[in-house]
This record gives sequence, structure tokens and C-alpha cells, in this order.
Amino acid sequence: MNKAIITSLLDTDLYKFTMQQCALRQFSDVWVKYVFKSRKVLDWTMEMHDDFCYHVDAFCKLRFTEDELNYIASLRFIKKDYIEFLKLYRPLLEHINIVFDKGQLIIKIEGPWYQTILWEIPILAIVSEVYYKHSIKNIKVDIEKIYEHGENKLKEKIKNINNFYNDYVKKEVGDCDLEFFGFKFSDFGTRRRFSHTWHDRVVSILYENIDDGIFMGTSNVYFAKKHDILSVGTNAHEYYQIGQALPGVQLAESQKYMLQSWVNEYRGDLGIALTDTLGSDKFINDFDLYFAKLYDGVRHDSGDPIVWGHKILEHYKDLRIDPRTKMLLYSDSLDFEKAFNIYKTFNKKARISFGIGTHLTNDFSPILNPLNIVIKLEQVNDRPVAKISDDIGKQICVDNDFLEYLKKTIK
Repeated sequence: MNKAIITSLLDTDLYKFTMQQCALRQFSDVWVKYVFKSRKVLDWTMEMHDDFCYHVDAFCKLRFTEDELNYIASLRFIKKDYIEFLKLYRPLLEHINIVFDKGQLIIKIEGPWYQTILWEIPILAIVSEVYYKHSIKNIKVDIEKIYEHGENKLKEKIKNINNFYNDYVKKEVGDCDLEFFGFKFSDFGTRRRFSHTWHDRVVSILYENIDDGIFMGTSNVYFAKKHDILSVGTNAHEYYQIGQALPGVQLAESQKYMLQSWVNEYRGDLGIALTDTLGSDKFINDFDLYFAKLYDGVRHDSGDPIVWGHKILEHYKDLRIDPRTKMLLYSDSLDFEKAFNIYKTFNKKARISFGIGTHLTNDFSPILNPLNIVIKLEQVNDRPVAKISDDIGKQICVDNDFLEYLKKTIK
């Protein structure tokens, strides 16, 4: 009998819970449609497909335990009525449609936003783990050998991190400012991880071997609870896309509307805004003095990270806000070398932090290469929505007419 890949509804990223609370309390009538995409050809077999469907069925049998609910309730920004909802919550198989067609995996998720939002991360994690489980059989490599290779690479990364911190960061920043301007990162690797077991090992090894104040925590709520570390996250592109299809909201004002709805919900908590849903130039236009003062900082997820950083710093300065009081969070396809270079560029000009994903939880090259898979919003209330991004390769919209109209509208 297969052991289930997802054994807890906490095995997802924190921002899914924070967005779900908003979806339930503010947007309970919003209907969504998500689609699965692989940015590279995914060689999917019928054997993989049957295994995948088994694990989806197992996921649908999960419920929140009392202990898990108590953990979520302990987060100060979580509301009591949301916990009452989670007591009743269960993933419904009727909301997901899975098809195997000509060697490709097709997944569509459709239903109320507050009900379907928790599907994305577990489904991607299941796709990834099933794919690698069967790929390993084909290349006949022992799993423990793969883990040993991964641990050796991870320990080398940890050595580089600690050296960078001791040889550069401490000297440039000084001990008294390390809390604010030191090098910091978190694990953002749930969705494309190699396996649940490997993810657990990664978080444990990082926690035990990184100098204090560098490894901040994980986006994965299950591992944050298990290892008693910080659970991190705010919101994702889908949150801002929802505004594009809300009745009574002008398209050009949709991003501002969602920025405000987040403030209404969290009243100063979870204050990191994502900048590239409609492109960073549009975001800067929308992110006026009001929002720039309310939010603690901003997150980069596409485009040139150095160009973006300078843009954001100049924007804060134009608003007469000291950027050293704000956070720049980087999360776009990072490895540690990229993170070190970004940090050197903006050291002490702002507070800098990094979300490192696949480079931590699925780096086994040259034995295996990571997948590039996503689940994204396609429609909201039966209307198309778009993610424009600062990187054309990350642009998503199924309706070209709407996409062109949106681009003209936000200029």
C-alpha cells in the first residue's frame, strides 16, 4: 500500500491560509478556475497518473486535527471565525478534474475561492514527488544515494552561507546592526520539492547548522510546527488577480483595491506586498504614500532583481520614506550566489531577506533536474484574469484580447 504523500492539511505554505481567511471573510462569493502548467515538457506516464490520482484521493480524506487547529489559532493574525470554518473544511474531489492525455497531465481546479485555495501547493508537491519516484525507478538510482548527494550539496551551501556571513556580513554591517541588516533567508520550497521526506531533512539540517539570525524559518506550516520555527508568508499573485474580476471595481484600480482589502483584514500584520502581478511600474504607481507607509516592505518575484531594487529604493526616497526602514524580500528562482550578490548591492540601503525554494528542496543535479510546474488562476467569476509579470516567460493569461485590454488600461 502506498504511503500518502500529504498526511496533514498543514503541509502547505502559510500564504494559502492567510489568503483563505481573506477569501472567506471578504470574498465568499468569488468563483475561481485554476489550471496546471509545466513550463517544460513533462513526460507523464499512465503509471504516474494512477499513482497521482491515488494520492489526490488520500489528500481528500484529510481533516484538520485539534492540535493543528490550535497551532493555526496561535498565530496572532488568525481570526476565530476562520478557525471555526477550518473545523468543517475538507478538500472536495468534485473541485478537481484530472486527465491523462497523450502523455501529458491536465489538471483543472474549479469552485469557490475560499474552498479551492488550499489545493495548489499539495497538488504540485504530489506531482513532483510522484514524478521523481517513478523516474528513479527508470534510472535505477538508490534513493539513499540521492539523499546522500543532496545532503553533501546542502552542507556545502551551508558552509558558504556561514562563511559569507562571517567574512562579509559581520564586517560590513557590524554586530549592532545585524538584526536589521544581516543576511537572512527562509525556505520557500514546498511546491517543487523532491519529496516530503527530503523537505523535512532540509529544514532540520538548516535549523541545526546555520548561525543564529540567518535562517529565519519556512513557508511550510507543517514543518514550522514540527521544528518549532517561524512560519513565513503573506500573499501571492492570485490575491491581486482576484480584483481584476470583482463587480464594481475598475480594472485600473484593481490592484489598489486588493492592497486595501489586505490592510482591512490584517491591520498592519503580514505587511509585505507582491509587486509584479501587473508589472512593477504599475505597482509603483499604485503603491502611493498611503500604502508605502502602511506596508512593511515589498516582494520581488520576476525581472532583473538589481534593477527592481533600485526602482523600489528610488520610489521610497521620492515619497520621503527612509528605505532602511523597509524590507525588500526576494523570491524569484534564487540560489545563494544570486542572493549574496543582491545582498552586497543593497546592504544597509534597506532590510533585505530572501525566500529560497527549489535550490534547497530539489537540487540533485546532475542526477536529476527540478521540474518547473505551476498552478495559476485562469478565470475569476467566469471572467479571464492575467498575471503580467516583469518577465515575459512568467506572463499568464488565456485570453489575448483581455490581456491587451488590461495592458492598455493600466498604462
